Amino acid sequence: MMGRVLSTDFIKIRGKGIWFLVFLGPIGLIAMQVLNFGLRYDYLMEAYKEDVWGGLIDNIIAFVPMSLIMGITLVCSLIANVEHQMSSWKQLLALPVSRMTVFSAKFGLGVILLLVSCVLLVLGTILLGLGLQLGTDIPYLDIVRFCFLPFIGTLPILALQLWLSLSYSNQAISVSIGITIAIASLFATKYDEWVPMKWPNMTLDGPHQIEAIVASLFVGFTVLLLGMAHFSRKDVA
Repeated sequence: MMGRVLSTDFIKIRGKGIWFLVFLGPIGLIAMQVLNFGLRYDYLMEAYKEDVWGGLIDNIIAFVPMSLIMGITLVCSLIANVEHQMSSWKQLLALPVSRMTVFSAKFGLGVILLLVSCVLLVLGTILLGLGLQLGTDIPYLDIVRFCFLPFIGTLPILALQLWLSLSYSNQAISVSIGITIAIASLFATKYDEWVPMKWPNMTLDGPHQIEAIVASLFVGFTVLLLGMAHFSRKDVA
């Protein structure tokens, strides 16, 4: 049943601009580095001469958490808006499908879409590095790590944003909160380790990397369950 609902959701998002956002995020990050290295190529190559691929990765990493949170905010809002705009909640929830399954399918859809963005960022980083002639000694593991581990750190935010977006037809609420979190994530290094906005950065390395990954998974699953419970009892127009 879950698979059927998820398949239906993929059909519903056609032509809604969601796939455009999925591609826009990684392409935007790569475009920023094309401009960055294009304007300062000689300087950056000299600065990172000991590890040019590492220099490229460091320049991209700085913007990955914020981009993920912004992507989560917009993707969740658009997924929910498909149902809100069509006023199709009553018809959907009248089907022999539990509300928890509906909520889970929406969450699964968001995860898949964002993972596609992460894959595109991996490919874009490799292609950019080759285009910049950084050499063929490509650090594939490091690239995959910095593209995917921060996503684990944003799972609590994904669960929260989906909860808000599905529960309230006024998307200004969830979008405003998401943008605020995204901007706040820019100052993550100043936060204590228990602040979720710091977890995307902590998942990359450091003495508390494993703790951050485990906490992200646990809190994300907890928020998901709370969202399901609330959605199951809430009257949705």
